[in-house]
Amino acid sequence: MGTTCKSIPGRLGLGPGIPDNPLSLSWHDSAWIPILNTTNVMDYFSERSNPFFDRTCNNEIVKMQRLNPEQLQNMTGLEYVLLHVQEPILYVIRKQHRHTPSQVTPLADYYIIAGVVYQAPDLASVLNSRLLSAVHHIQSSFEECAGFSRYHPSKGYFWDFKSQKNAPDKAKTKEEKPKEESSSLFQRQRVDMLLGELIKQFPLPQPPQPKVTVAPIKTEPENGTPEHKEVPKVEVKQEKIKPPPEKKPKV
Repeated sequence: MGTTCKSIPGRLGLGPGIPDNPLSLSWHDSAWIPILNTTNVMDYFSERSNPFFDRTCNNEIVKMQRLNPEQLQNMTGLEYVLLHVQEPILYVIRKQHRHTPSQVTPLADYYIIAGVVYQAPDLASVLNSRLLSAVHHIQSSFEECAGFSRYHPSKGYFWDFKSQKNAPDKAKTKEEKPKEESSSLFQRQRVDMLLGELIKQFPLPQPPQPKVTVAPIKTEPENGTPEHKEVPKVEVKQEKIKPPPEKKPKV
């Protein structure tokens, strides 16, 4: 069926030795991606090869008994619901525990981007990742500063930045950087569509039109009563042009 489940080691600051972490997994079925839409996205998510789908949920019971999906609101227990849709690329599915028809407890969120399923990280994982990243960069800065520290009996401790021992290494890393891949046709079309929607919501201001004043003109018709006709009068600004200075003859 073309199903694939990949592990992403080191994601969110976590080590590669934790394969059971759901935040480091992704899953997709290439046979479903071309036909994926709002009506069948829940069937796609409930595939047996999807590691994020729990077979003991109420969705599986409704599917096996061929009941109406609206019966989920009258059941209690674990269920999956379609939370947000942004066709054709983004679908958000929520895993929740239903206590009553009006009371549920969210457990996890999953997002499907271009047919690939990921689990959305919780707040604790995001904070843990940011803290680990900040501590790593601070530690690296202290280690780099310690490399420029020098000591001399007559001068004491001082900083020596002229040696620049790390300059050749930095030049090599810049040369070895791979070239960035160009954008795909799908990305360009998506960006053009978003820019068009922004222009419709926030149109560009139009330039101001020139002012036209109307001056009345008196005319005498045949019956002798004067009539006034309005003639458009256009204001034209005239700028005074200074003549060039006179050249004085050389003596």
